[in-house]
Amino acid sequence: MTSPRGSLDTRFSDPVAHALGWPEVVSLLTSAELYWLTTVRSDGRPHTCPLVGVWAQGAFAFCTGTGEQKHANLEHRADVSVTTGANTWTEGTDVVVEGRAERVRGRERLAPLAAAWRDKYGDDWAWQADDEGFHDDGEQPGSRPWVYVVPPAKVIAFGKRPHSQTTFRF
Repeated sequence: MTSPRGSLDTRFSDPVAHALGWPEVVSLLTSAELYWLTTVRSDGRPHTCPLVGVWAQGAFAFCTGTGEQKHANLEHRADVSVTTGANTWTEGTDVVVEGRAERVRGRERLAPLAAAWRDKYGDDWAWQADDEGFHDDGEQPGSRPWVYVVPPAKVIAFGKRPHSQTTFRF
């Protein structure tokens, strides 16, 4: 994937601000420990929850159990947003990824994602991959999370010192 060029939205940016570069945004997405995922319920209401995930191969990857609300939401609508950053006004950068969640199947596609989780989070998230999703040796019977990737359709990075809004479209 070629690096997209960010466009600074001057309506929401300090006059001395500059557009953030894609490598900087990818670094933020890769290094974040926690993300917030927003899905849409069947009645149109949003559902937002914190979760762990990885930025891998140009997309955000996350998993969910089949009994969770986000799983139920994804069954009827794949549109999501993923957010990470800091809850401060003057420090850090917040990033929002918008796209459509796509279920990942097949051991050959899931194994590298399981390895990325282990590399990033250690033994707390020591997933193994099979053809349908993730599992671990100590899990509860029937608890086999499905894995999704969100290829970005749009990414917005919000810088805070100076305030800036950079938009990337894919």
